[in-house]
Amino acid sequence: MSNWTEIGNLNDIPRLGSRIVTTKEGDIAIFRTANDTVFALHDQCPHKQGALSQGIVHGSHVTCPLHSWVISLEDGEAQGHDTGCTKTFNVKLDGERIFLAV
Repeated sequence: MSNWTEIGNLNDIPRLGSRIVTTKEGDIAIFRTANDTVFALHDQCPHKQGALSQGIVHGSHVTCPLHSWVISLEDGEAQGHDTGCTKTFNVKLDGERIFLAV
């Protein structure tokens, strides 16, 4: 069973941006897409552990700033010929409030 914790408001994160939440699970990057969908991923690329929170958000993906791996925000899977996965976390909006399950 997940415990939902309020972590901020939607407007705390710029569109196509992210913010970091530090938890007992480690740093979790909360991403906001152009259409205000939010996603939560462990803040490490599966390739060389680059900080995904510093990457470029496009559609429902983020491109790692270290070696340009493209990671799905929906399931954490590397795209294209790259292989690997980053842990995802449940996140939801209640109005403008963001909740994270850890």
